[in-house]
Amino acid sequence: MWRRWGFIRQGKLQLLRLLRLRAQPEEIARGFALGIFIGMTPTMGGQMLIAVFFALILRQNKIAAAIAVWISNPVTAPFIYGVEYEVGRLLLGVERVAFPQHLTSDVLTKFGYDLLVPLWSGSILFGVLLAPVSYALVVRLLPNLRTLRITRWPRRQQNGK
Repeated sequence: MWRRWGFIRQGKLQLLRLLRLRAQPEEIARGFALGIFIGMTPTMGGQMLIAVFFALILRQNKIAAAIAVWISNPVTAPFIYGVEYEVGRLLLGVERVAFPQHLTSDVLTKFGYDLLVPLWSGSILFGVLLAPVSYALVVRLLPNLRTLRITRWPRRQQNGK
């Protein structure tokens, strides 16, 4: 049954793509850490482009960076951004933002500011903390993971065969 779930298959394909990169583990880990940092920022929808752009500028592994930004995907993003907002709010010592009763441009501007400043503060903190951790994990685990044999998905049987 679990093989029908697309996100598990996509995770396996992304792992295979990462393991098949022809680069040193340190190079892959630097690109992965860059992707994790960008994946922690609230730039959903443009994260992959941002990661590849910065990987080009910083001469890091572009594929590893693009894979790593998937840490924040539609399933995990609400949890990640919620925690980042709360941590940023606590760091800045501000009250929780409430959705405005009346929508005017001034109210929406203040609401956006009150929401985005703690969110970005928390996301930068999480990015700075998780990027080195992900670098260390990838450098350490990648050589061992490359020795594993990952099986193919079973093919569906054709009718009559």
